Formats: sequence, C-alpha cells, structure tokens
Amino acid sequence: MDLFSPLTLRSVTLRNRVGISPMCTYSADDGFANDWHLVHLGSRAQGGAGLVLTEATAVEARGRIAPQDLGLWKDEHVEPLARIVRFVKGQGAAAGIQLAHAGRKASVARPWETNGGKPVGPEQGGWRPVVAPSPVPFDEGFPAPEALDERGIAEVIGAFARAAARAKEAGFEVAELHAAHGYLLHEFLSPLSNRREDRWGGSFENRARLPLEVARAVRRVWPERLPLFLRVSATDWTEGGWTPEETVELGRLVAREGVDLVDVSSGGLVPARVPAGPGYQTAFAERVRREAGVPTASVGLLTSAEQADHVVRTGQADLVLIARASLRNPYWPQRAAKRLGKPAPVPPQYLRGWTS
Repeated sequence: MDLFSPLTLRSVTLRNRVGISPMCTYSADDGFANDWHLVHLGSRAQGGAGLVLTEATAVEARGRIAPQDLGLWKDEHVEPLARIVRFVKGQGAAAGIQLAHAGRKASVARPWETNGGKPVGPEQGGWRPVVAPSPVPFDEGFPAPEALDERGIAEVIGAFARAAARAKEAGFEVAELHAAHGYLLHEFLSPLSNRREDRWGGSFENRARLPLEVARAVRRVWPERLPLFLRVSATDWTEGGWTPEETVELGRLVAREGVDLVDVSSGGLVPARVPAGPGYQTAFAERVRREAGVPTASVGLLTSAEQADHVVRTGQADLVLIARASLRNPYWPQRAAKRLGKPAPVPPQYLRGWTS
C-alpha cells in the first residue's frame, strides 16, 4: 500500500490516495457554483488527484460561513454543481462534496476584505441570528448565537439529509459531513461550546447525538453503494475541550452508522495556540484508524511526496488530503508520482496522444 495504490470504499475506487481537501474560496453568489468553481476544482482533477472535494457547502442559507459560500439548500443549486461533477469525473477523479453548517461562526466577511473573518450583519449581506447549541459567542466581537430548540435541531438534521439527496442528484460519489473546525456539529461535540442540560448536551453520548443523527439521516438518502465521510477535529487544543479519546469513540460510533472514513483534522472551535508543523495532525488520524478500526484521512501541512507516501505506507492513514500545496501547484499529484517513480495519474485525454 502506497500513495499511488488505488483505494476502494464501497463501490468507488479512487485511482490513488491523494485527495484535494475542501478549501473555502468565498466566490459563490447565493450559494450557486460558477466558472470559478469549475476551473478551481476541475484543474485539481486534471492534476491527477484521486478525489476532489468541494469547499464547505452549506445545507442552509444561515449555515454559510461567509455570504459567498457554496450552498445546496435549494434544488436550483444542483445543476451548476452537476456541471462540475461531470468535468471532474471526466478527468478520472472521484467527485466529493463536503456538507456543512457554520453554526455560531456563520455570517463573517471574506478573509481578504477589510474586516476579513469578522461578523457581518444584514446590512453587509450577512444575517441574524446565527445558531448554536448554546448562546456562547465564538470570540470577542462575535454575536451571541441563538440556542437551537428541538424544532431547530430537527430542521438542521433534515437540511443535511435534503442536501445529501441533492448531492446524489448532482452525481457526487462521496459525501463528507463537516463536524470539525468549530462549525455547528463540532459545537455540539465540545463542552466548551455546548452548555446544554437536555438530551443534546452534558455527557459524551448526548454531545455526540447530533452528529450521529445527521449521519443516520444522510445515510438513509445517500446510496448504499457510495461512501460517506466525516471530518472531525481531534482536539480543541484547549483544556476542557473535545479530546482525542472522544474522537476515537466517535469514530467507533459513526462507523456503525455507515460512515466509511473519518477525515481527521483539529482545532477551530475556540482561539487557541496550535503547535502546527509538517504532519502535526497525522498522529490523530493514525490513532483513530488503529483504535476505532475505521479508515482515516490525514490533513495538515503534508506538502512533500515522500511525506505523504510515508503516511500511507506506514498505515497512519488510508488517504492524504492536500490543500495549500495544491493551490501552489494544481498538478501536485503528477509531480509526486514522478518523484516516487510511479506512473503519472493523467486525464484520459492525455493518453490519446493529443498534441498541440
């Protein structure tokens, strides 16, 4: 098993174990994918990745991080995404979508704007209220979110399921549920953001209830033959927060609900000091893989071919997801294959001997 061996999950076989991680690009209008997304995602498929995942795609309008996020909360969003899926698959890659709800971190300005990452209100294209498990703001200067009641939680679960059904209609082959980086599902998991005293808060079982209910609801509409991923933050990097031990237990539970791979990241729930460095999150993926007995993906400053190949060869993870490295070079998988002495993963057109 190495970086360029195939990976089969249910009926989907990835041509290699290099995936393009979801990367928010804040370039949509009312959730609609456009030419930017076609070129951004399509070029990574041309570059040789086995899997190309969309950026966080909101299941509700109020679940966007920024007003310019992709969305899949209405039927009209399907065809622009289907166009991208057709192109990605035509280049030999599998097309995946990350379904997300930003929770209390919603309605912020794009990073490159003057107030980048700060909350924006309705007068700036944002919205109120933002929602969360408890009325605890993300940080200073952020609004206190509205705590979801039972009806609101049911609406969120239904929104994830409806978005998954639309993703199926668009032709996606992989769906990933975003329960990391401080967004809504992660907010329910961590005691730092979940202060509830009902069946959705308190104990580990209660805090894990919403991600599990979402996984069940999505798995009911997502075809049995197609894989389902879950992205998690393995730690909040803050005392009293979500822990690696809880991540392992969650991995065991979601595997029973039909989740085929746990995509292991970290942080994002609260401002924290993160000891970032090459491969700094890989040990978390390895632990979940070993102790929970579920396939994993590793992310986080994995930039060299040799490093990524080592992660797979040593059984630390089944899949390596790259992000910034692919922004610097959309053809990173092809270059990595050359460095490792493997056949280059090229689009079918290249194999037909086309010349200019």
